[in-house]
Formats: sequence, C-alpha cells, structure tokens
Amino acid sequence: MNYQTPERLQAVVLDWAGTVVDFGSFAPTQIFVEAFAEFGVAVSLEEARGPMGMGKWDHIRTLCNQPEIAKRYQAAFGHLPSDDDVTAIYNRFMPLQIEKIAEHSALIPGALEVIKTLRDNGLKIGSCSGYPAVVMAKVVELARTNGYVADHVVATDEVPNGRPHPAQALANVIALGIDDVAACVKVDDTWPGILEGRKAGMWTVALTCSGNALGLSYDAFKALSPEQLKHERARIGELFEGSRPHYLIDTIVELPGVIEHINARLARGEMPQAY
Repeated sequence: MNYQTPERLQAVVLDWAGTVVDFGSFAPTQIFVEAFAEFGVAVSLEEARGPMGMGKWDHIRTLCNQPEIAKRYQAAFGHLPSDDDVTAIYNRFMPLQIEKIAEHSALIPGALEVIKTLRDNGLKIGSCSGYPAVVMAKVVELARTNGYVADHVVATDEVPNGRPHPAQALANVIALGIDDVAACVKVDDTWPGILEGRKAGMWTVALTCSGNALGLSYDAFKALSPEQLKHERARIGELFEGSRPHYLIDTIVELPGVIEHINARLARGEMPQAY
C-alpha cells in the first residue's frame, strides 16, 4: 500500500497568548519583570521577551544564563543563579501570573470569527502553550467566558519536554484523532512555537504583529504608519528565519486564506517538510 498525502487539513493547533488572546503577549512577559524585581534584579521587558514560547521555568533559566542578567543577580546575591535560584524565582512567578492573567485575557480582534470559519470548514481546534497547567486552567476559563473553547489543550508541564520539542503539538494530534501530521498546521507568535510545529512535521504559520515579536497593544499596532509596519514586518521576519515558518501573517485574521493555500498545496501532493 503506497503512502498518499492528505487531501486537506484536518486540524489547526493554536498557541494562546499573542495568538488567540492577549494581543501583544503582555501577560507572560510583564510578570517575568515583576518576579525578578521582587528578588532585587532588574530585567527589562525587552529582555523578558527574548525566550518567549518556552516553558516558564526554562524561560527563567534562559534569562538567568544571559551574561548581563547573571551579573545583576551576582551583584545582588554574591553568586551566579543556580537551578535552585531559578526555581525560587519560578515559584514567585507562578502566583503573580495567576493573579494577573485576567488583566490580559481579551481575545484578539477577529479570532472568534476565524475559529468559527475553521470549524465550519471541518477543522478541529487543538491548542498548546508555554504556560503550565495551573495557569492554563485560568486562561481556558477566561477564554470560555469570552466565547472561545478549544477542542484540546496541552500545557507545557503535561509533556516530558516543552517547546521547542514537538511533544505538545503531537499530543494534540493523538487527542484529536488526526491520521497524518501533514494534515495539521501550527500557528504561533514565537520561534520555539514554530520550531515545535516544524519538528512535529506540521505546516507552520508565524504571527508577526499580534504577539511577542512586535509587543504592542492592538491600538498601538493599528496606529503604526505603513512605513513603520513594513519595517517591523521585515525585522520580525528575520527573527523567525531560524525556525523556518511556512507562512508569515500579521494576525490570526489572515489565517483562513493561508488554510486555503495549504489545502491547494496538499491537493497537489506537497508536504510541509519539503518546503
């Protein structure tokens, strides 16, 4: 029996912050700044955004590995941050994150309409996040009150390895009963999230303007001049280059057009890894 490529997409695996909720991805990033500040270590919002997409403990470990932040920590405590120190910051980060998550829970404009269109076209909606399960429970609850319920949710601590490993994306494939990873598309605003989809063998769509890379509110994004928007798209495109997304779009609003394009490519026998 010969292998045949799927004729159409069967599922979309969506990230959460910066993709479906929290335009600008402020909930995860601002809390890193506040958690480090409680230990007397200054971390800028720009620095905090750097490893976005990873699980939160790994994110803090990566921040602590940055030479400038490590120096600040050493100046405050007399030693470089160990894994135990990272865990202490993480343990402070978690309650702050849960406490503040509601402040950045609004759905991204147009997301509900897009997700309805995807469902109307027979697509299942999977999801995953760099948030651990205790935070995801709150995010999912808030999203439900705003009208969004994914078919499946995978938190970063529900798999052996979070992003950029493919485990969360593949857990969605299993739970949703998808018969081919090439029939899935991963949508994310971070390079670890795009790498996750790539390593899982999926099509990938990177969001340039609604998430961490641009880091602006919706109103600030809409206020950008055409020249500024062109510059930011080019800059963010370079940031994503190493993860090799198949498509780059501003926000989830443009996703239905990409889905049509991928379906046409699948019908021609194209595969995501051949891109």
